Amino acid sequence: MRGASQAKWVVAAVAVALAATACSSGNSSGGSSGNGEVNATGTFSYQSGEPQNPLQPANANETIGGRVIKNLFKGLVDYDPATGALRNQVADKIETTDAKNYTVTLKSGWTFHDGTPVTAASFVKAWNWSANVKNNQINSSWFSDIVGYDAVHPEKGDPTATEMSGLKVVDDTHFTIELTSPVSYFQYKLGYAAFSPLPDGFFSDPAGYGQKPVGNGPYQFVSWEHNKAITVKAYDKYTGIDKPKNGGIVFRNYATGEAAYKDLMSDTVDVLDQVDSTDLPKYKDDLGKRAVDQPLGGIQNISFALYQGDWNAPGKEKVRQGLSMAIDRDTITKTVLNGNRIPADSWVAPGVMGYKAGTCGDACKYNPEKAKQLIAEGGGVPGGKITILYNSDGSHKEWVDAVCNSIKQATNVECLGDPKPDFKTVRDLVTKQQVPSMMRTGWQQDYPLNANFLRDIYATGASSNDAHYSSPEFDKLSKEADAATSVEKTADLYQQAEAQLAKDMPAIPLWYYKTTSGYSNKVQNVKFDSFGDPVFTDVEVKK
Repeated sequence: MRGASQAKWVVAAVAVALAATACSSGNSSGGSSGNGEVNATGTFSYQSGEPQNPLQPANANETIGGRVIKNLFKGLVDYDPATGALRNQVADKIETTDAKNYTVTLKSGWTFHDGTPVTAASFVKAWNWSANVKNNQINSSWFSDIVGYDAVHPEKGDPTATEMSGLKVVDDTHFTIELTSPVSYFQYKLGYAAFSPLPDGFFSDPAGYGQKPVGNGPYQFVSWEHNKAITVKAYDKYTGIDKPKNGGIVFRNYATGEAAYKDLMSDTVDVLDQVDSTDLPKYKDDLGKRAVDQPLGGIQNISFALYQGDWNAPGKEKVRQGLSMAIDRDTITKTVLNGNRIPADSWVAPGVMGYKAGTCGDACKYNPEKAKQLIAEGGGVPGGKITILYNSDGSHKEWVDAVCNSIKQATNVECLGDPKPDFKTVRDLVTKQQVPSMMRTGWQQDYPLNANFLRDIYATGASSNDAHYSSPEFDKLSKEADAATSVEKTADLYQQAEAQLAKDMPAIPLWYYKTTSGYSNKVQNVKFDSFGDPVFTDVEVKK
C-alpha cells in the first residue's frame, strides 16, 4: 500500500497472518459466485438482534451493534475480506519510523451522509469525545495508547482536559498521533470501528445521533424500529473501495435462531448469522450449495464474575481450574454441536498470529477426578452452586445445559443455565456487574493478532474485561509485548501473558467457532470474512 515503505516492518508480518486467517467463503467448493440477473438497488435481510447501546462508533463491543456500525462508518483502514491484507480507506497513507509517532494523510473527497466533508478534525474530535470519561463510551480504553488519554479519562474524578495532547490537526487532510510508547501493531488497531470519524453535527446532539447515526460508510441510516429491525441503504456518494453491489440491508431481530432458520428455509430472511444448534445436523442437506462452513477467528468462553468477592478469594483459582477440567469439550462439540466447533486449548483462536496450541494445559483436558480434587483444595464453589448467564436468542441453551450436566456429573457441583430473553439484556447485566457467578463471553477478532484476544479482554480496565480480572503480572507482560519492535516479537511476548491466564483462569475456554451459516434463494455472491461477518457490500440481490 502507498506509504507503507516507512512502516513496512510493522505491516509485513501481520499481513502474512491476515492472509492466513482470511478464507474464501460459501460452501466447501469455494463460495457463491452467482450467475442470476442482479437488481443493483434491491435490499436483503440479515439475522440480527437489538444492539446494547446507541449506534455510536465507540459504544459497541458486541457483534450486533458492531456489524451495523461497521456498515455505517468507515475509518482510516480496514481489511480486505478476500486476502485479509490491511488496506487504506479514508487514509491515503499512515507513516511512522518508530511505531510511536504517526503522520496520517487523508484522501480528499470523502463525505458524511449529511454531505459535510470528512477531515482530519473529524477523526481527532471523534477520538477525543470517545475517550472522554464523561461520555461513557464502552470502548474508550481503545484510545489509551495515545498521549493525554489519562487526562481525558482519569481512573478517578473528572477529566482535566477535553483533548488528548497526542492528537494534533495539521490541516484538513493531515493529523499526527503520538503514543505513550511504541505499539508495533497500532495501525491494525485503527481498523476497529471505535476509530471512525464523526460529523460536526454529532457533538451538539450525541444522543440523537446515536438513534439516527450519520456516518461516512457504504451504507446510510434509514430507520431503527427498536426490538424489530434496523434498515440502511447504499450511500450513492460513497468513495471507498467497497462500494455496495446492492441497495441496502435490513438487520432483522430474531428471538431465536430456530425462528431465523425457519425463515431462511422460506426465503423470508436472506442471510443467517449462525445456524442454530438444533438445525446444525441438517443444514447442509437443507441448503446444499447455499450452506456456509468455514473457519472463523473466534472463541467461546465462559467467564467468572470476579467482582463477586468469593470468586476472587485466594485459592479460588484452583476452583476455576477444576470447573474447567470438569467440562467434556470433545463430547459436547461432537454431539451437541454436531462437530461444528473445535475444542479449545488456549484463549486465542487458531489462525490468529501468536496462537499457541495447548496454552491452557491440563485445565482444558477433561479429568473428573482432578477436577473434584482442585475444587476441594480451593475451598469449594462459592455458594455451593454456579449459574451460567446466556442470551436465549443466540441458540446457546443446548450447549449451556450440556456444560452444566458435564460439571454436575464430574464434580456433583450444582450448575444451572441462567437464560435471558436477548443479547441486550445480557450485555446490560454484564456491564452493570450484576452476574452472580459465570457468564457466556464469546469473542470474535477485531484484528488478527493474539493481543486482541488477550489485552483487549483481560488487561486491567479493558473495555471487554467482563470478568473484571486484574493481574499485575499479566498487565506487565502485556506492556512489554506492546513495546516490542516488531509484530512477531509482540506476538511471542503475548504468549507469555497468555500463560498467566492458565494460572489464574479468569475465563474458561470452551471451543473455537466456525462460520456455519447459509443464505436464501433470493441472493447470490454471499461471502464471509475471517471475522465471521458477511461481506455485506458484495451481496447481490437477484431480480
